[in-house]
Amino acid sequence: QVQFVESGGGLVQPGGSLRLSCAASRSMFSIHIVAWYRQAPGKQRELVASITTDYSTNYADSVKGRFTISRDNAKKTVYLQMNSLKPDDTAVYYCNRPLAFLSWGQGTQVTVSE
Repeated sequence: QVQFVESGGGLVQPGGSLRLSCAASRSMFSIHIVAWYRQAPGKQRELVASITTDYSTNYADSVKGRFTISRDNAKKTVYLQMNSLKPDDTAVYYCNRPLAFLSWGQGTQVTVSE
C-alpha cells in the first residue's frame, strides 16, 4: 500500500513562500486524485487543494490565487507551492488520496508569523 511523506514546512513571515512536497512510496500513476489538507490548532482538518491524474486542480476558496498544487509522477511527488502566506495558513499540512484514504502521516508544520 502506498504511503505518503510530507516535507518542506517551516517558519516564514507573512507574505513569504514555501514549497511543500508529498513523496509517495510507489508509483502514483494509478492514484487518480492526491490532495493536500491542513489542520490548525483547535480546528478540523480541511481540504486545501487537489490534483487528478490529468492535472485538473481544485482549491479551497481561502487559498485560491496564492497556492498552486502540482504533481510529478516520474518523481512520485506532489507539490504545494504556497505564496503570499498569511498567519491563518499556520497549520500542519498533510497529503492523502481522497478516494481511498490512507492513515494520516506525520504531516509538515507551517508557521506564518512575524
